[in-house]
Amino acid sequence: MQSSNGPARGSEHGSDSSGEHGQGVGRATVQAPGDVRYEDPWYDALASGWGESGTLNPPLTEVPAARRRRADGADATAQVYVEVQRSEAFQEVRSRYRRFVVPAVIGFFLWYVAYVVTATTAPGFMARPVWGAVNVALVAGLGQFLSTFLLTWAYSRHARLRRDRPALELRWDTQELTREARGGAA
Repeated sequence: MQSSNGPARGSEHGSDSSGEHGQGVGRATVQAPGDVRYEDPWYDALASGWGESGTLNPPLTEVPAARRRRADGADATAQVYVEVQRSEAFQEVRSRYRRFVVPAVIGFFLWYVAYVVTATTAPGFMARPVWGAVNVALVAGLGQFLSTFLLTWAYSRHARLRRDRPALELRWDTQELTREARGGAA
């Protein structure tokens, strides 16, 4: 552990010692290819080489070719996802999802609001006994829990029967297209 009273360790690596409490965390001036210099705000002098390097300016290396290819592959991968999002299969899966969720949310919300509004505006009705000490408010409140469980069951059933298979096929197709875009084996 570094003492907070000592000098910042990062100062020997070209970083400003602008870290808090002398912890050596600051910006580093980095030399990029083509005589371009920029300050790296995420540079941590303590974590970069552990601050014990004997050289003042480590030699700069060029970006490996594999990383350059990966940047091109990332663009191709992004294009694959845009194409998948625009595809008929994806739109069908989203449509099936919306056709279930939108009416279910609206119905459940209306049922909840009706319960709250009735409880606040018609306390006499909610206090009406149904059976012994059980009144309308208790039955409606338990109905809220029951409807939550029923809605969860209906959603999982709908997903299993109407969306899971097409979504899984779309996922496999997307992974295959992404692999091809990155230059991997198909």
